[in-house]
Amino acid sequence: MTDESIGDGGAWLPQWTPPPIERGQARPARIYDYLLGGKDNFEVDREAAEVALDLMPELRAMARVNRAFLGRAVRHLAEAGITQFLDIGSGIPGPGNTGEVARRVHPEARVVYVDYDPIVCAHSRALLVGADPDRTAILQADVREPKTILDSGAVHAVLDFDQPIAVLMVAVLDFVSDVEDAHGIAIQFLDALAPGSGLALSHASEGREPGKFGAARKGWNNATSQLVLRDRQEVGRFFTGTELLAPGVVIIPAWRPDHELTDAERDLDYGYAGVGIKR
Repeated sequence: MTDESIGDGGAWLPQWTPPPIERGQARPARIYDYLLGGKDNFEVDREAAEVALDLMPELRAMARVNRAFLGRAVRHLAEAGITQFLDIGSGIPGPGNTGEVARRVHPEARVVYVDYDPIVCAHSRALLVGADPDRTAILQADVREPKTILDSGAVHAVLDFDQPIAVLMVAVLDFVSDVEDAHGIAIQFLDALAPGSGLALSHASEGREPGKFGAARKGWNNATSQLVLRDRQEVGRFFTGTELLAPGVVIIPAWRPDHELTDAERDLDYGYAGVGIKR
């Protein structure tokens, strides 16, 4: 499914209904929602999350710092003048979503939310009923298929690829294996963007206790996508062709924090984040 959400001129189709939702297999977006304290998840997702939490209780805090990074990255990119955002792996909407943050800076900001989970898209559409279709769209698509996203009429109805666009990949390439060429996927998106565009990305890593996060991945054994851990150098490779904004690729809480980090936040080194601007 690519363009069911739009009709002529990008208008919402009132007869759209969500496809059947798979309840028998955990999905990363719904596990993430549970970790954030959300209610848009099923028993299979909660069970998967609890398996991981038993081995790594820090996962709840990691989910929160990841969501906070998204907000800071969007705000900084908007303040730098970018008014268009392509949020890939957007997850179930919540307070501080991309559009909400971007429009505090630019009220006319344009946002396309992309996720491959039908329940995410269903909730996004429900949340955004009445949104201006010229400035907001939702697309069900998989990050592993960049061409589907980049060629989508829903995307092009909202975003102008001749102007800078911020691509957001927050906790999404963690679920793309090396065989599926995660780094090549990032490059395909960057290649499609105008100079001055941005890439904001966070990614899970091994952290200070080797094997701990790896063991916690058992929680994803029954999920539709498996969790992949990459080190700082591998995360840095996603930004090839960009100029990294200070402080570079750092642990997620340390990317331009809004407050003095606590010791507990400094210990959350199980992932890296960065923001780059395409040259």
